[in-house]
Amino acid sequence: MQASSRTITSNQAGPHDDLARRVARALAHPLRKPVAEHTRTAFAAAQAWREAHPGPLILDAGCGVGLSTRRLAERFGDHAVIGVDRSAHRLARDHGALPDNARLVRADLVDFWRLALAAGWQPARHYLLYPNPYPKAAHLKLRWHGHPVFPTLLALGGRLELRSNWRLYVEEFALALRQATGMSPLVEPHSPCDRCLTPFEQKYHASGQPLWRLVLDLPHAPGLIPDLQGES
Repeated sequence: MQASSRTITSNQAGPHDDLARRVARALAHPLRKPVAEHTRTAFAAAQAWREAHPGPLILDAGCGVGLSTRRLAERFGDHAVIGVDRSAHRLARDHGALPDNARLVRADLVDFWRLALAAGWQPARHYLLYPNPYPKAAHLKLRWHGHPVFPTLLALGGRLELRSNWRLYVEEFALALRQATGMSPLVEPHSPCDRCLTPFEQKYHASGQPLWRLVLDLPHAPGLIPDLQGES
C-alpha cells in the first residue's frame, strides 16, 4: 500500500520547559470542573453494558472511527472493549457490526475518565492511539500529559499503551509518568506490520513515518480525585 502523510512539525526542539510544573500542579490540584450531563448519561449507559459484560476491561480512549475498538475486541475476545470518542460524526462511520464484546461511546474523555475512576473501573488495558499531538509549544496544556486530567488517567491503572508518530510526544509523556509515579515506562520504536489498529497508524506506517510506542503497567489508585457521583 502506498500512502502519503505529513510529518509533525513543531516549534519545540525538546521537551517543554513547563512540563514538570504542569504535572506537579495537576497532582496537587485535582480537576473539579462539573461533569457534562451528556457524558454522565453516556457513562451510565456504558456502565450498564459493562455490568452485562463482566470480562477484563479494555479502554480505547479517543477511538476515532472505532476501527481500533473493533480490532481490539477481535484480538481480545474474552475482554470487554469500550471505545470512547467525542465526535458523533466519527463514531457514525459504517465499518460493519461491532463484535459482541465491544461498545462505542460518544463522550468527553476528560469527564468519562473521571466518572470511570469514581465508579471503580480498573481496565486491564488502556490504549491512547495517536492522540492529537497539539505540536505548538503554546498548546502543551492540551496534550494529555499536560492536561489537569493526567493524574486521573494514570489512576485508572492497567497496562497503559500510547502510540504516536511524534517522538517528542512520547518522550514528554514518559517524563510526566516518571514524575507522577516514579516508574519508568518502556519507550520503543513501533512497527505494526500488517496489524495496524487505526487508520492513522496504517497511513503513517505506509508513508514510512517512524512510529513510537510507550507501555507501562500501572497500579489502580482510587481516591486520587473527588467522588463525582453527586456532582451536577
